Amino acid sequence: MARIFSVKKLRLKLLGWAVAALVGFLLSVLLIIPLRLAIATHKAPHPQAILTLGGNPAREEAAAQLARYHPFLEVWVSTGETPQDAQVIFRAAGVSDNRVHLDYRAVDTVTNFTTLVSDFKQHQIHHVYLVTSDFHMPRARAIATVVLGSQGITFTPIAVPSTRPQESSIRIVRDVGRSLLWIVTRRTGATFWERISSRQ
Repeated sequence: MARIFSVKKLRLKLLGWAVAALVGFLLSVLLIIPLRLAIATHKAPHPQAILTLGGNPAREEAAAQLARYHPFLEVWVSTGETPQDAQVIFRAAGVSDNRVHLDYRAVDTVTNFTTLVSDFKQHQIHHVYLVTSDFHMPRARAIATVVLGSQGITFTPIAVPSTRPQESSIRIVRDVGRSLLWIVTRRTGATFWERISSRQ
């Protein structure tokens, strides 16, 4: 009986240490992110690329106009319009196809960032314009701060006007949690949230 009690006590201690270690790690990550963002801003005070989050053609139209104004910046579109429709939008603005990277790996806003962060690092991009709808921007900024910031990439937000109400803070908190999960495990829980959504 005493042995069972001591094993339970040991397990509780180990669990306590594991939780404390995880909390300590997350706190250190959260403290490092502002520093990494500051370093990225110092390295690249002006955006070096344009990142557009899919979900509405108006976002790609805004990105196309931004790309037209900044002819040396390449554009990444994360799960936006079909390739044919995207080409029409960018060509109409005079943006050549070789400047536009269409990526369809993302299934939601968190994966908009996690699927492209390695591409930005590979291209030595430390600062991006972040283009999305105004109602979506608070959540996109929160995720970008965690995902891009943890990788030493900063961003300048460009909000596209819309008539939709701002997203709830619950969605923001949920996706910040998923972003922190990605930092620790390189998983976002996207398939889990897809299953939950399909049941509702």
